[in-house]
Amino acid sequence: MVDEADRFEEIVANSVKLLPWRLRKCLDNVDIVVQDRPTPNQRKSAGIGGGYDLLGLYEGIPLSVRSTGYSMVLPDKITIFREPLERLGLTEGAMEEKIAQVVHHELAHHFGIDDERLDEIEHERRNKKRK
Repeated sequence: MVDEADRFEEIVANSVKLLPWRLRKCLDNVDIVVQDRPTPNQRKSAGIGGGYDLLGLYEGIPLSVRSTGYSMVLPDKITIFREPLERLGLTEGAMEEKIAQVVHHELAHHFGIDDERLDEIEHERRNKKRK
């Protein structure tokens, strides 16, 4: 029997598999983990105060700023937080989409894309959908 935590981790892994191969092959020295909830230090580093949920977090050195001296470094870490996502109360299909969105958002940070640019990309995507 697969429990909810195992199913959640499976959805996270599948969301990485949804990436085009050309992006997946560029994932370098990064671990993706599932954690129940963010620690106080993770919330602080993300600038998340009380009353807000943190769904995912990228901690590391983005590919865009790594230099030739980048070696012997612990992997970057992308953490997906299970409990805040589950509190959204989504259907299974909607939850799978939301998890994929969060994973892809954090992976974008690994590639060096900041939140401002991600917001622009999302805005452009929504505008194209409306047309």
